[in-house]
Amino acid sequence: MAGRDKQDLILLIVCLLLAGRSLVTADAYVDSSVAEAVGGLLNLIGTPLKLTAFVACWNEGEKFAFARIGLSSGRHFLQYVEPNGKRSPDGKDNYLNGLLDEDVESHQTMVVLDLRCNGSEQTLANAGQRLYLNYRWLLMDSTVGGDPSSIDHYLEVLKELPVLVSSEVFVMLKEDFGSIRFLQVYRVSRKTELITENYALWTRSADGAGDRGQQMQDLRTQKVTSVRRKNLHGHQLRASMVVTNPDTMNHLTDYKDKHIDTITKVNYILTNCLASYLGAGVNYSRVTTWGYYNTTTGMWDGMIGELVHDVADLGASPLFFTTDRIAVIEYLAMTSETRSKFIFRSPKLSYTENVFVLPFDNKVWICVIGVIVTSSVLLLVTLWVEWRIAHAESDLPPLPDASTMSASLRDTLLMMYGASCQQGSSVLPRSCSSRTITMLTFTVLMFLYASYSANIVALLQSPSTKIQTLEDLLASRLKFGVHDTVFNRHYFTHATEPTRKALYEQKIRRPYGPDAFIALEQGIDRIRHGLYAFHVEQGVGYKVISETYQEDEKCGLQEIQYLQVVDPYYAIQKNSSYKEMVKIGLFRLNEHGIQYRENAKLYTKKPTCTGGGGKFVPVSLVDVEPAVWIILWGGGLATGFFLTERFYFRWLRGKIRRMVRARLNQ
Repeated sequence: MAGRDKQDLILLIVCLLLAGRSLVTADAYVDSSVAEAVGGLLNLIGTPLKLTAFVACWNEGEKFAFARIGLSSGRHFLQYVEPNGKRSPDGKDNYLNGLLDEDVESHQTMVVLDLRCNGSEQTLANAGQRLYLNYRWLLMDSTVGGDPSSIDHYLEVLKELPVLVSSEVFVMLKEDFGSIRFLQVYRVSRKTELITENYALWTRSADGAGDRGQQMQDLRTQKVTSVRRKNLHGHQLRASMVVTNPDTMNHLTDYKDKHIDTITKVNYILTNCLASYLGAGVNYSRVTTWGYYNTTTGMWDGMIGELVHDVADLGASPLFFTTDRIAVIEYLAMTSETRSKFIFRSPKLSYTENVFVLPFDNKVWICVIGVIVTSSVLLLVTLWVEWRIAHAESDLPPLPDASTMSASLRDTLLMMYGASCQQGSSVLPRSCSSRTITMLTFTVLMFLYASYSANIVALLQSPSTKIQTLEDLLASRLKFGVHDTVFNRHYFTHATEPTRKALYEQKIRRPYGPDAFIALEQGIDRIRHGLYAFHVEQGVGYKVISETYQEDEKCGLQEIQYLQVVDPYYAIQKNSSYKEMVKIGLFRLNEHGIQYRENAKLYTKKPTCTGGGGKFVPVSLVDVEPAVWIILWGGGLATGFFLTERFYFRWLRGKIRRMVRARLNQ
């Protein structure tokens, strides 16, 4: 027999001896039924679990039997943990808890504790949040001579521990006829009494053998723990809400002054509905700010501060999702469909574009120029031929006529340009061919001029759609304002993105005067007069707009988002035991339409344009600005040419006089 085979045979014999020893020397409680019941519990839970067993008082036979029988399905991983004697600075043996913290799959881990073993109760006392976050715990008491059917000992061990409503703490009770009952123990809060609930009952018939003689009865009313324990038995939840106007407390449910603290009013009603779903009460506390990190004190203030310092369980005023808050609070669900944006009336097209070049496409402009140049060249050739024919028929050159066009490129171009502007000409060609060219050119340019004029009138009444992004808004000539709220001041003053920072520095912050943070009504009124962008919460701003604007003034409203955030989220404490049930409650409020109803009643949608934008817009200086610049530049150039000619002829006249005097002196 090979050496490898001999080693395998020896190992098999040792395992069989250990198995036999376990069945003979095991205590009265740690027997095969316990292992089989635990295996049945693992199969009932269904999740591929890892077992971390803190059973230092078990002998090797008991450990082997537990692993062989309880994990016979082979779908679970088992590790035994022994205390290593190392203690933390506070004198506590935290070996097991330290090992659990290194477990990256904590949601798949079940910790098995035998209260008979020394250090088990201390391990539970040091577990802290691990008792109600992620891990499952199975407690058993294999004390020889004890009462394995009594739960009093378990309750005594757990009475001071945070076995909160999200915990998965199992206790094992041995009943008559060899059956084993599994119960779960939890409490609604740290100050309430422990509650027990039946989870499963394992039984085995007297003549049964193996899996065929075993039965695991599921005693749960609901399979999901957070749904099964949703009744908090009247527990008072602590909720923090942001109130910026003291009068808000008088109008939380009567839908009056909807534009003041709207987000708080919406979520006050939703929080009350949530508490009713959970069978709980709510105690509200008021703060004036959502909460921001103070770099000087290293503390959070406002609503986040109350959540961080365990003053509140729920954040009843949703807040924006930002990276710095992820580490200190839990975001659950979006309950308010609102965002803050710059709202402004679309400026006239002439405010952002040169309307005098918009009527025609670039190709049409090229064709117009081609018509003028081609007509001028053809007319010039015709006039030159006429001049040559007239000169050939007579020995003398024809007398100049002021009303007859000469064969000059400058004259023909000037006449055609005047025709394109519908101005005509003071001189006309004499021949039939040249007059035909002139007539056709005047007719074509007349149609072009009519189309151009009609398009100009339409463009002068059209709004501009050029401002579409924050960069366009920054480059525009609009004036800016911001609704004076706590979160607006925070996000504008702490902006780091280049465009947003530049917008604040150039448009909002004023070194020699008050910043552009103004009251709501004042900002909405400035939007009405145009050329003004006001940053405000959409529902709040549209509520005032719908009540104060004329129908035609509601047309052309545009929005551009400044804050780089999504809709605000409902928040709770970090690692809260109420997380799952609150999340489910909020989702149910959304699914049943309660959330939509409250948002629809308190938030005003963007008003529709029923006036059709038909109000006549008078032409202002901005509309004719390009024409004014042409006049100014033309007048400047004409003046420049005039002065140049004046100086040139004066210099030429002086030169001639000096030449005459020089000759006379000779």
